[in-house]
Amino acid sequence: MRTTVIPAQITTVEDKIAGNLSMTQIVILMIPVFFGTLLFALFPPTMHVVLYKIPPVLFVIFTSLFLSLRIKGKVVANWVIVLLSYTMRPRFYVFNKNDSYLRDIPQLESITQKQTTVVKAKKDMLLPAKTFSVKELKKMEAFIKNPNYSLSLKPGKKGELYVAVSEILDDSK
Repeated sequence: MRTTVIPAQITTVEDKIAGNLSMTQIVILMIPVFFGTLLFALFPPTMHVVLYKIPPVLFVIFTSLFLSLRIKGKVVANWVIVLLSYTMRPRFYVFNKNDSYLRDIPQLESITQKQTTVVKAKKDMLLPAKTFSVKELKKMEAFIKNPNYSLSLKPGKKGELYVAVSEILDDSK
């Protein structure tokens, strides 16, 4: 009695239509037929073999043959699609928490009242930034570049910036 193994994951199995060819391979192999037909029918002299029509048809035939091959059980066209999607993906993702997409936006009047109260409360907490003269900035630059001292900047949990200056002790003396 003949038995067949039914795979547990049916969605990963490709249907074989003709021999060992799947539907995607057959579609890829049909592209040169349609391209060659259009080329011979549209370009003058129509329906005649001319030397300038042969190279594009041969190029399309060889590329479609290459794209319809299987490597490690996958069609080369699928590999090309994966590589192109990888190279064309965005390199930087910018997250904006103030984006209004898919948010429930409350009424406009309540927003303006809340914003004004928050702004008034934050203005009281802000301290004015100290301005330095050019002479003081030059002294700070010389201090920072001094190899006997180490400067470290560490961010805090609530947005603070902790600045630490420590003297480097030389034990070799």
